[in-house]
Amino acid sequence: MAEASVTEIVATALFALAILHTFASSYLAHLGARFPAHAGLWHLLGEVEVVFGLWAGALIVFMFVYAGREQTQFYVDGRHFTEPMFVFAVMVVAASRPITSSVRDGVRRLARWVAKPLTVEEPLALYFLTLAVIPLSGSLITEPAAMTLAALMLRDTFLSHTMPQRVKYATLGVLFVNVSIGGVLTPYAAPPVLMVANTWNWGLAFMLTTFGWRSVLVVLINAFIVSYLFREVLVKRAREPATDATPIPSLVRLIHFFFLVGIVYFSRHPAIFIPLLLFFLGFAAAYPQFQNKLLMLRESMLVAFFLGGLVVLGGMQTWWLQPLLSGMSPNLLFWGATALTAITDNAALTYLGSLVEGTDAAFHYSLVAGAIVGGGLTVIANAPNPAGVAILKSCFEDASVNPLKLFLAALGPTLVAALVFFIG
Repeated sequence: MAEASVTEIVATALFALAILHTFASSYLAHLGARFPAHAGLWHLLGEVEVVFGLWAGALIVFMFVYAGREQTQFYVDGRHFTEPMFVFAVMVVAASRPITSSVRDGVRRLARWVAKPLTVEEPLALYFLTLAVIPLSGSLITEPAAMTLAALMLRDTFLSHTMPQRVKYATLGVLFVNVSIGGVLTPYAAPPVLMVANTWNWGLAFMLTTFGWRSVLVVLINAFIVSYLFREVLVKRAREPATDATPIPSLVRLIHFFFLVGIVYFSRHPAIFIPLLLFFLGFAAAYPQFQNKLLMLRESMLVAFFLGGLVVLGGMQTWWLQPLLSGMSPNLLFWGATALTAITDNAALTYLGSLVEGTDAAFHYSLVAGAIVGGGLTVIANAPNPAGVAILKSCFEDASVNPLKLFLAALGPTLVAALVFFIG
């Protein structure tokens, strides 16, 4: 293991504190009710999306005092914030009413089409398709967009306050795992694959033949199991989403999809997708009657803040992560990457692994497969997960997602994915 500098040791300590803070977020939210005089502060500290940005700020302050302004600026300028900016942009556009309405109508029509010949209730078919088809669509529209659309569908139709908590956490666990798995049919849609695709020359044909069929199998199995286990309560307590008060013209829908496709296509070029987002906001402001309130700007900004903090803190973890990865056999690497993903972003993990010299195809597969398999275990494991939490947390007790319950709920779907990718 490489010798660490003082700054790296402090950064790792702050990274560990941030992880502990994440698991304590539900408890901090409870303190707001016990101490109403400071309820706002406790609520802020209990926001999962704030955690890594807060501790990243502490690192920046320490570096400024210890290492000076120049070194601090050099480090921050060397971080790549394209992913947080992209997630922000794609969340705003994907959550707009013309996009969500089109996806909802399409999935509902598909549910009606498959429910009758299979002799199942339409709400159950809708639930299954939301957890299967939309995550797999992430291979085309990117995982953050798929997470946004699936979470909004689940929030508006199934995860009402009358739904038992066990069903909500089981749904969230499957959603996180399936989105992490469902985006790997292409080399550009899943962050952990995107980080290594060019370095290791992974094209579309390779992804489809190596990861694609496994991904489809895992997503379908997980969606089927959770749908079957909770079939009665899902049918009984599903609700009809609110109908659109103002019909949306087809041209408006088409323009929204144009912006979404443009932002996805230029996802690695913020100088292009940020102006596209600004043009989109201008168009949305010109036709407010076809929009949701404020286009989820607050939630999207919080998610971007979370991911930005993860970028700042994660950049200082190379000193222990990279030697750890390079010393593992392929089988051990698969399980090690699955476990490590729970405490660090899977895209950062695969990127660090791509820097290890002299690796072979078995190393490459084990690293990426383990990283995507473990992508649903925690909020920080996969870049789209904070987006799902931001959208769905209002459905849970105290308007917060308990990280331990999420971890336990995701264990089953993760095990299914691990068996398929390890044995298959």
